[in-house]
Amino acid sequence: MNAATPDSALSALPASKTPAHLWTDATLLDRMLDRDGAAWREFHRRFDRLVYRCIQKVTNRFPSSLGSDDVREIYAQFLLALSARDMHKLRSFDPARGNKLSTWVGLLATNAAWDFLRTVARQPAQTDLAALDEVGTSEEDPFDRLLAKERWLRVHDTLQEFSEKDRDFVRLYYMDGLSPEEVAEEMQISVKTVYSKKHKIRCRLQEALAPSHRMLQAA
Repeated sequence: MNAATPDSALSALPASKTPAHLWTDATLLDRMLDRDGAAWREFHRRFDRLVYRCIQKVTNRFPSSLGSDDVREIYAQFLLALSARDMHKLRSFDPARGNKLSTWVGLLATNAAWDFLRTVARQPAQTDLAALDEVGTSEEDPFDRLLAKERWLRVHDTLQEFSEKDRDFVRLYYMDGLSPEEVAEEMQISVKTVYSKKHKIRCRLQEALAPSHRMLQAA
């Protein structure tokens, strides 16, 4: 009789006896949905670094407007969103679509960052006493800030008209910064199709941004 290998021995253990760091994604997710504290701690151990990296890929594009406090705020909102509506976002994960849990978590973190930016962009400007000392010293042109805000809102609104696959493409290529080869592998399309999609999407975005640019330049 052959001795059991470590892997087969672990697979034979009940989930409650298997160390958390050896849980499959499916086991981890199931236990999180059961509100298992150990599962949520394991989630943080596995994915916190990924979540922060995805958030910072977005916030690092706006260094003059967003700082470390904003990153922490986005992270907090991300966690709240996971728990909202009976953990609807976690329940929406479908491994049958071929995605890993890490990919899904990264997408949710990236979306949380862009949602935060959209909210901030639509808030009226606020001034506190500390900011008064900086009036007149900022090198950033208020017109440039207005233009950037208007352009972002138009980009966001345009993206809502895209198909889910095209929004995934925008996230992977433009937001996550993946190479054409990596995008092709992630979306299971050819590299040629990646370049074709890139051209079509860029044209659609340029068309959406053109009216706001002409309007602000004429102001």
